[in-house]
Amino acid sequence: MSPWIPRDLRGKVAIVGVGTAGCGEAPGYSDIELLALAAKAAVTDAGLKMSDIDGLCTANLNAAMWPLNVVEYLKLRPKFTEGTNIGGSSFVAHLLPSMLALEAGICDAVLVCYGSAQRSASFSRKDVQRARGLLDPSPFEAPYAPFNPPSSYALIAARHMHQYGTTRRHLAEVAVAARRWAQLNPEAFAREPLTIDEVLAARMISDPFSKYDCCLVTDGAAAFVMVRADRARDLPAKPVYVLSNATAVWHRNVSSMDDLTVTPSRESGERAFAMAGMAVKDIDVVQTYDAFSINTLLALEDLGFCKKGEGGAFVEDGGIAPGGHLAVNTNGGGLSCVHPNMYGAFATIEAVRQLRGDCGERQVKNARTALVNGNGGVCAASQSTAILGSAEVL
Repeated sequence: MSPWIPRDLRGKVAIVGVGTAGCGEAPGYSDIELLALAAKAAVTDAGLKMSDIDGLCTANLNAAMWPLNVVEYLKLRPKFTEGTNIGGSSFVAHLLPSMLALEAGICDAVLVCYGSAQRSASFSRKDVQRARGLLDPSPFEAPYAPFNPPSSYALIAARHMHQYGTTRRHLAEVAVAARRWAQLNPEAFAREPLTIDEVLAARMISDPFSKYDCCLVTDGAAAFVMVRADRARDLPAKPVYVLSNATAVWHRNVSSMDDLTVTPSRESGERAFAMAGMAVKDIDVVQTYDAFSINTLLALEDLGFCKKGEGGAFVEDGGIAPGGHLAVNTNGGGLSCVHPNMYGAFATIEAVRQLRGDCGERQVKNARTALVNGNGGVCAASQSTAILGSAEVL
């Protein structure tokens, strides 16, 4: 049976407001306080009031019923609520349910929001052990107490290197490209110069990853607002239209992957391109979820920007850095901009800002389309792909 492709939803919904808060370090704030700051910024950016919000999408690893916390704190009364948590890709995956709810008339304005104070929060060793037990229940892996998620992604990287000749230098290219974009972004947390040699010589975290191959640990919150396209034209911000969204989930743990070098992005990307009626050649900007440097290579391959095994060559010589042949993670990504445990909403917001033309020094010239790819779960388990576009591509 062929997969359902909701082509009739293409461009029917637009993102009309975005906001971030506390990116980097925000001592003294809780997860929900940061979320509220970003939510208020996004709603204001949309030219709306919090009382206009009647749809909510949110998730947090620290609370099973997190949407209830957010509803209470923001004093919302949503007609549509989505709290599915599939890791960091959740906020990209929330797009399609929101599109369905808006188009069906269930609600009129959906707020997608996230906040985390993980860098500033104080955790005891017992808290960490409890969290590890909740987040990594695999009977095949947990007994060995892996340092997850780095250890699992390191296995993927090692296999990719063995199978395709990918090198640590290729991985370093990803980290350095992210840093070069971050240096153009005033919001980025890590903006110091970074070289290939510095990445290769840095402290090893989990072979073959040095510390620069691993995402930041920051605080931060992100939120965006979606409405139907006909309403978006009457709001103050330039609307960015959702052309497609598809999510694929194949496993939870690395030990259950059929092929360590192939992620569910292969499926989510195929369906997202089909819904948008587009191909790789039509994409101007790419925002991937770079929890680790290998994630960017996997996404570029599985989404079709290069063939499987050719990701290393694709990023060589600054291929995805400013001035390269493809603009990837233009805010600096999770490796250099911000990574408060779950990153998908930040990737989405950077895509919106690029299509609005709001990115200053890092602005990609004439950007009309953007692909966002979320990654989640313990190890590349959930992937959600969205294609966004300006009015010119409707």
